[in-house]
Amino acid sequence: MALSLREAVDCAADRLKRADVETPKRDASLLLAHVLTSETSILYREPERQLTETEQEAFDALIERRARREPVSHLTGHREFWSLDFLVGSDVLDPRADSETLIEAVLSEVQEGFEVSRILDLGTGSGCLLLSLLSELPEATGVGVDVSEKALAIARRNAERLGLAQRAEFRHGRWHDGLEECFDIVISNPPYIPASDIKELQTEVREYEPHLALIGGEDGLDCYREIIAGLNAILRPGGLIVFEVGVGQALMIGEMLQKAGFIRAKYHKDLSGTSRCVSAFQGK
Repeated sequence: MALSLREAVDCAADRLKRADVETPKRDASLLLAHVLTSETSILYREPERQLTETEQEAFDALIERRARREPVSHLTGHREFWSLDFLVGSDVLDPRADSETLIEAVLSEVQEGFEVSRILDLGTGSGCLLLSLLSELPEATGVGVDVSEKALAIARRNAERLGLAQRAEFRHGRWHDGLEECFDIVISNPPYIPASDIKELQTEVREYEPHLALIGGEDGLDCYREIIAGLNAILRPGGLIVFEVGVGQALMIGEMLQKAGFIRAKYHKDLSGTSRCVSAFQGK
């Protein structure tokens, strides 16, 4: 028997609730809208519209995958970040609202007079950080570096889709190895989860996101140490570094930067009040 849009969402939400999905009705609505290649508003405009057999089968398949805790963004292939639509998948971290704190930290320095023409994004993943900044800074260009060729392919597609490919270059490599130019600003959201904490992560993260982009060594700080060790060679005098950090790591990262000669460290809080980013200027 064919179901209406309302009935389909209600049944799917019940299935997801039984699977302990945190936001069952929201997820069901997003997935049905994806099947219908429409916005979720269609569920309110046409609640009695009946699904075709093909639509119902496609929707049921997505709901079963979501019940196994596969992220919604992996099922749709899209994720909104900084009001932009990014392609995502299992080869990159799912962009999160907390990471928008880094964008805000950079733009606050720009508003205070810091000039940015060249940006380096280390561990670029989907390219969401670099491309969001380029969308706000029309005179700037940037380079995104990642050790994953699959992630770089996604980042390049995002740059094309957002009309930023002429200002964004993506290179394969580990952090700043092999870079010979200097940048006004370096941004990075490196792996920062301690290896022993992986088992405590949500199933959506632990089972479906790349561990290469999650695990930061035994204490979660290995990547910061590696990046900071080479920062002075790639930042222009007075250049800015902005890191995203894990919960409870901000002060440690700030101290590491200060020991490396960086000054004016700032700690930027996300919407929950957690110190989510650390910024500092090169002191030389």
